[in-house]
Amino acid sequence: MKNFEELLQKADWKKEKHTPVIEIIGEVKKEKNIKVEVSVGKEIPHPNTTAHHISWIEVYFLPEGETFPYQVARFDFVSHGASTKGADTSGVYTEPFVSFLFKTTKSGTLYALSFCNIHGLWINSLELKVE
Repeated sequence: MKNFEELLQKADWKKEKHTPVIEIIGEVKKEKNIKVEVSVGKEIPHPNTTAHHISWIEVYFLPEGETFPYQVARFDFVSHGASTKGADTSGVYTEPFVSFLFKTTKSGTLYALSFCNIHGLWINSLELKVE
């Protein structure tokens, strides 16, 4: 049996369309809102069809010196073109791009997980330094 961490795939997001990209927008200050953007397919667009799509993105924050991460965001993408007429017939598609705010008093690491319905779980991380 595989350990769960063996199911997590990693790659350079500039070369792999499934890897989540984490970006901090603006300054990072203690106890101030930190704006985070996470996307899948930034450099190489990911298909967003009924048959092949990103289902969700989760974001965790592990503060320095702590044992367990905090889940700070979860986003589900539920429109991939399907309708009662069949696959890719609705013209309604959600894109795997999210933006959210959170606060922290500590530096640490942000982890983003994304799930492709065909290619499984993908992970990326980014160090966060609080001033």
